Amino acid sequence: MQSKKTITILGSTGSIGKSTLDVLARHPEAYSIHALTASGQVDLMLSQCARFRPAVAVMAREDAGRMLADKVKAEGLPVEVRWGAAALDEVASAVEVDAVMAAIVGAAGLSPCLAAARAGKRLLLANKEALVVGGEVFLTAVREGGATLLPIDSEHSAIFQSLPEDPRAWSRRVHKIILTASGGPFRERDPSTLKDVTPEQACSHPNWVMGRKISVDSATMMNKALEVIEARYLFGMSPDQLEVVIHPQSVIHSMVQYKDHSVVAQLGTPDMRVPIAYGLSWPERMISGAAALDFHALAAMTFEATDSQGHPERFPGLHLAWETLKGVPGSCAVLNAANEVAVAAFLNREIRFDQIHAVNRSTLDAWAGPEPHNLSDLYELDRRARETATAKLAQQSA
Repeated sequence: MQSKKTITILGSTGSIGKSTLDVLARHPEAYSIHALTASGQVDLMLSQCARFRPAVAVMAREDAGRMLADKVKAEGLPVEVRWGAAALDEVASAVEVDAVMAAIVGAAGLSPCLAAARAGKRLLLANKEALVVGGEVFLTAVREGGATLLPIDSEHSAIFQSLPEDPRAWSRRVHKIILTASGGPFRERDPSTLKDVTPEQACSHPNWVMGRKISVDSATMMNKALEVIEARYLFGMSPDQLEVVIHPQSVIHSMVQYKDHSVVAQLGTPDMRVPIAYGLSWPERMISGAAALDFHALAAMTFEATDSQGHPERFPGLHLAWETLKGVPGSCAVLNAANEVAVAAFLNREIRFDQIHAVNRSTLDAWAGPEPHNLSDLYELDRRARETATAKLAQQSA
């Protein structure tokens, strides 16, 4: 019998983390959990510790860590509680860990992702910012550490499943990659009314259940801009080989067009447990818990251009992906930082929905380098970009 694989889940209390735990619960004979990590949801982490009994639980914040430690002790759970950035890196690179689910939202997940990469883990990447912010620094760590990098975003998993098995054939056979996008909740809305959008409306996705930040990104299509950047680094394609098409039904998750113009696509129900199960079991397949696709019950599948109905201003942030990929080194990380600041401000009702793009645009315009070469450089770039975005934010809300 094969021994169990040991997993660390970075961000276990988020939507991807909870879906990962759901998949793992279906295969207790194959997987055990070394560590669960979160930022501040103490009670949810406590319930996860009680059910899944990880060896270690890590909270990013010290106050949350101390609170969890007291509750774990009171419950008599055999779980070691740690906290802080160093503890996140430690459980991501621990020698007893086979695979790491990287599901911490934002640039905060970069350091533990790098730690897992340097340690040669099977790295299941649901945190697109590791590539958007880390870029070549992150890819170098993957190569030098001998890590196995597997995409978990539904679109990138679909691309990975549709590409030739041998990566050496990608550049020879592939013409372009086509990422699909649902278009979010405002696909058909008059762009002139977007200034009135509330956080509650922006967080109501028509197909997917996601966290608040990524739901807003879906509504602005910034999530797709970040996914285009991620695809560039994951699959080594040029920016001009990357395309986005709106597919409202979210059944086709992405496609690969080959040089003979044949297209290979991956289809499935919009359920993140499918790419999670594939990443955990690759190159095999295992039960995910997702419903099977019923072709007889499917409505018509439709496709639209991203500027359909003559309204390119509906998703202005999407086009920043190609601009940053062709721009000054570090531009992708600047875009990510600015967007995190702008989305947080929108969710706090400090700016309007349509002002998110203005903050991102003006922050990018202010960036002129230098190119980041290591983690310290990336953190400094991120800090400076956030300072700039905060200043631009003040101008927008004035």
